[in-house]
Amino acid sequence: MKKQGLVEFRWHGRGGQGAKTACLLLADAAFAAGKFVQGFPEYGPERMGAPITAYNRISDTRCSVHCNIEEPDYVVVVDETLLESVDVTRGLQAQGAVIINTPKTPAEIRRKLRGWKGQVCTIDARKISEETLGKNFPNSPMLSAAVKVSGVLEEEQFMGDMEESFSHKFANKPQVVAGNMAALRRSWQEVQAE
Repeated sequence: MKKQGLVEFRWHGRGGQGAKTACLLLADAAFAAGKFVQGFPEYGPERMGAPITAYNRISDTRCSVHCNIEEPDYVVVVDETLLESVDVTRGLQAQGAVIINTPKTPAEIRRKLRGWKGQVCTIDARKISEETLGKNFPNSPMLSAAVKVSGVLEEEQFMGDMEESFSHKFANKPQVVAGNMAALRRSWQEVQAE
């Protein structure tokens, strides 16, 4: 039985797309907001383009569970092509949501979700990242969509913490900071839910 105040995420992506990075950034942002956090990938024979899974636990109290997440509250799918080979909604809580990187609407993508009846959210993270960062780096838009849909962090604090994190990480590349912040803000506004 899951304890109250605990929110769990499962990330599905491909090696090199930034799912692991987004997972760890979510953990950093939640920690900065005073939450107890876990953020970790599931390692296997990863290589560029191979399917990967990562996990987050975010809690108001210390969490002593340290295993993969089988029944997440939210599933984030960084690569739509994974819907063909991975049952991304396996174990997803009925009151949860799946968030998918796709230019399609939630209604259009629902038929690929093996009968999932819960909330479906979509965001065109590729388009947003190409327009704000100049390349396909879907992790920042997907991170923002996950935070908005889950409500796990408040927008203002999340954006402030991320700007501080990016400023530290990319101190010598201010254009990267500006591009990532623009990607986060656009994704927050453009994520669709059904």
